[in-house]
Amino acid sequence: MFDSMGSGLGNVGVFDGQFAGAVWRLPAGKRGAFLLGRLVDGPGRTSVRGLGIDRAGEMRITRFLRNPKVTVAEMVRTAAARTATRVAGLHILAVQDTTSLRDDGDGGSINLHPMIALDAQQGALLGLISAEVLVRDGQPNPTPLRKRRHTEKQSRRWVEAAHEAAKLLAAGAASVTMVADREGDFYEDFALRPAGVQVLVRAEQNRILSDGSKLFARVAAQPVLGRTATELPAAPGRAARKISLDLRACTVELRRPLRCAADRELLPQHLTLSVVEALEVDPPAGSKAAHWYLLTTHDVQNFADASRIVAHYRERWVIEQLFRTLKTRGFDIEALRITETQPFATLCVAALIAAIQVMQMVRDRDGLAGRPLDDAFDPADLPMLRAVNASLEGKTERQKNPHPPGSLAYAAWICGRLGGWNCYYGKPGPIVTYNGLLQLRAIRRGWELRKLV
Repeated sequence: MFDSMGSGLGNVGVFDGQFAGAVWRLPAGKRGAFLLGRLVDGPGRTSVRGLGIDRAGEMRITRFLRNPKVTVAEMVRTAAARTATRVAGLHILAVQDTTSLRDDGDGGSINLHPMIALDAQQGALLGLISAEVLVRDGQPNPTPLRKRRHTEKQSRRWVEAAHEAAKLLAAGAASVTMVADREGDFYEDFALRPAGVQVLVRAEQNRILSDGSKLFARVAAQPVLGRTATELPAAPGRAARKISLDLRACTVELRRPLRCAADRELLPQHLTLSVVEALEVDPPAGSKAAHWYLLTTHDVQNFADASRIVAHYRERWVIEQLFRTLKTRGFDIEALRITETQPFATLCVAALIAAIQVMQMVRDRDGLAGRPLDDAFDPADLPMLRAVNASLEGKTERQKNPHPPGSLAYAAWICGRLGGWNCYYGKPGPIVTYNGLLQLRAIRRGWELRKLV
């Protein structure tokens, strides 16, 4: 069974700043600022000893992680409050997923379930909406699934996160669409969604419709609306490739599953949704065709509507990149040797917040969203960034920073160059940006020391 160690709720702000030189408001002095700074300033791996540099720093971080006033919920609440200041007038894609942080191989595990906000139009990553650390003890729940209410099931975290996303509407967002992969395919996601929040989930279940027919067969019988081109990201055992997708769509009426019997008074017997099928045309020899069934509360009437749903679903890949940055290729959170659950959870969420800031630069590296520098940096760092930029620019146009100072893209270009990108091949991804940020932080230390000379 799962126990939750945090959500988007809380009363005291813990992390409330950017990467460098920010002003912080902390219940535990400035140890939280020191920790988050070291996460993007350290040796490239997340260990308390490595992050602390010396014994004093190690103890400083240890005291912060063990402070009972510092909770996952408080950290997430402050990060979510910052995100809410960036959503006015935007259509927000609230993407959520679960990743494993530890697994004992015998049913016990620690898992992280965050939800992040993306600008649906420009693709910018705006920040964290909610997050939970979920601890599973490996013991089976003795109550049969059909007799459990949705609040007693593991799936309740998907519904609760959607309610956190609904708060963005009160903050001025024009609209919110919750996006999830197949793990989030639950009847409750659609039936219990908060007012004003749309839902888009890749279907895992070949659900029974109200007339007794099956979901997948119903949409497969529809005519092709049109063909769209997109990119399929790399995955274990699969290289990234460009693909063409035939799109079909229709409206369906789902029947309430038998496993929802305990919530019959809450859940309608039927739900009317749209379903979009996206099927890859002519996949490479030996490759499995990409094939998605996308269930949504959005109205889908034509090819343009179906294409938009596929585009929104593809943005779910951002959270996979975030997990990659958080884990072995970036902060290496899985290698932490902290055995106590609460300090481990606290450090994991601190690393999550730092990894999101790395991904914010990656998402606006082309400057298309026009995000400001203070999404991830202190504006007071601009003189230092200008000096570093001047040292990195070459003689050709391609070796010059094309972005205006004061923009997030300006800093992303600098981090890309410091991380090893040469301006000519591809674009800097999360790991290159992360490595460049480590270099930039070292430079910033020297920049600060010069004031003492």
